[in-house]
Amino acid sequence: MKALHVITGLGVGGAEQQLRLLVRNLPVDCDVVTLTNPGAVAEGLAADGVRVTHLGIRGNRDLAALPRLVRLIRDGRYDLVHTHLYRACVYGRLAARLAGVRAVVATEHSLGDSQMEGRPLTPGVRALYLASERLGRSTVAVSPTVAERLRRWGVPEPRIEVVPNGLDVARFRFDPARRESTRRRLGLPRGAYVVGAVGRLTAGKRFEVLVRALAELPDDCRLLLVGGGPQENALRQAARHGGVADRVLFAGERPNGPDRTARTARTDRPGSSNGLDLPSLDLPSLMSAMDVLASPCAEEAFGLAVVEALAAGLPVLYVSCPAVTDLPPDAAPLARRVRGGTDSFVRALRQVRVQGPGPRAVPDAAHHYSITRSADRLMDLYTAATLGVSSA
Repeated sequence: MKALHVITGLGVGGAEQQLRLLVRNLPVDCDVVTLTNPGAVAEGLAADGVRVTHLGIRGNRDLAALPRLVRLIRDGRYDLVHTHLYRACVYGRLAARLAGVRAVVATEHSLGDSQMEGRPLTPGVRALYLASERLGRSTVAVSPTVAERLRRWGVPEPRIEVVPNGLDVARFRFDPARRESTRRRLGLPRGAYVVGAVGRLTAGKRFEVLVRALAELPDDCRLLLVGGGPQENALRQAARHGGVADRVLFAGERPNGPDRTARTARTDRPGSSNGLDLPSLDLPSLMSAMDVLASPCAEEAFGLAVVEALAAGLPVLYVSCPAVTDLPPDAAPLARRVRGGTDSFVRALRQVRVQGPGPRAVPDAAHHYSITRSADRLMDLYTAATLGVSSA
């Protein structure tokens, strides 16, 4: 089987890194097309030996990109097209059908109750999504919560399949030597209590809640923000106004694992106003340096960073995380839901610190979301989609 993955962009993000991990684990000949932003994940895919094509789309209404994508699909003679993220689903489904490929699968990574990928869920967004959805054979929800949102939107239930995001559990497993090395390379004071947060620095992630909470916590507490995005300057300004600029470390975008193409990221050492060029540290290393992960986002479609933190043995405080709430309560005993804003996180963080460090064991929740299980389930859908076409 030969498959083409079409995605909106390939910067460092949850959906983008999930795509790379899936391609590594699928027993299928895969190529990838990115509509925009061939960033660090594109480099990683290329290093894995995957052919990546940048379509060079100039905006949401760049209709000239559609015939280019149709030609690419026809020339590649793909058996199946798999689309990821809103714009890629709209363009990719239509292009696949125009190119004569009827086996089309789409993954919905980011559907919230009021927004999708940061854009409000207006009637126009919904109408365009539903019109393009009918051009595919199935829509994959990354959690039962997202599946229910799709049903409420009007996607027919028989077309919805749940395939959770996955992770390489072994890559995140806690290593005390890696913890010491990473904390030393980050310049963290000995004995510092590190609150971690991972994700795109956008308004929807609500990381300003943690910056404000830090001002109410003891001076030996640090906030390690892993990610990049348009809210970085606003978060830096909030840290300065709160008097905690020397206690917030912006680690930038980081891959989920070692990468031959990883570039040295510019970051800030706590206690210094100057940026330092540190050797590249991947996400598992940075999580090993944390003492707790906090996720203040109010609308998550899955909550991959939370599951990755659980795989690293961290206690987790979250506002929204379908990956945890869709499982039995004892699957993630170190995960606690926080209801509210800054004051609630201050109280919760103080309580977690008082409880002290745990054994950093991997809970059942992390094993449940193994990437091999997700890839196996996706292969079942690929087979059904292609067989359905041949029998139609």
